[in-house]
Amino acid sequence: MILTVKNIFCVGRNYFEHALEMKNTVPESPLLFAKSTHALAEANGQEILLPSDQGQIQYEVEFVTHIGRKYEPGIKVDDLVDYMALGIDFTLRDVQNGLKKKGYPWELAKGFINSAVITPWQPFIGLKASIERDFSLEKNGIEVQRGNIKNMIFDLPTIFEHIAKHLGLDEGDIVFTGTPAGVGPVSDGDHLVYKWGEKQVGSCVIKLSKK
Repeated sequence: MILTVKNIFCVGRNYFEHALEMKNTVPESPLLFAKSTHALAEANGQEILLPSDQGQIQYEVEFVTHIGRKYEPGIKVDDLVDYMALGIDFTLRDVQNGLKKKGYPWELAKGFINSAVITPWQPFIGLKASIERDFSLEKNGIEVQRGNIKNMIFDLPTIFEHIAKHLGLDEGDIVFTGTPAGVGPVSDGDHLVYKWGEKQVGSCVIKLSKK
């Protein structure tokens, strides 16, 4: 299913365990950043080309929502979100660490081409049903991440309200809601499988570009 995507908003450090594993402070409000639409790709079993000359690349699996209408104060999540997916927020970790030390924005580490790889969209099953099922990521047949949106520091209503207030939130926007603990590096040829509950909903194979 092809959906219009206008903006890609992302929430950082939205699970306690992930903030701790990265030795980062836990934010007091949603930590927002954005990716360009050039970062977007679909996990339909194909190869995903990533850079090989910018240091370590790490995977971060996340629950992703597609916004179906303009945000209005007090709107319910079930009325705002029309589709859902799982996505990987690929991160150039060495680049990000260098940018952090200089106090620079993260865009070069987070918004590069193919850094937002999502599964095919499926209709949103509702907030209540979504918190009853885990999502997970397998690398080469081994589970490396597992999460549930009920464990997020900032829940979906808080995230959407914060984005709408500071950046705007409207039909066609998508939101990466944060990654649980277990992030790690990818190598050339790695096979990544996204799971919603026990069901595989997407996959891709990492292909590192030649230097």
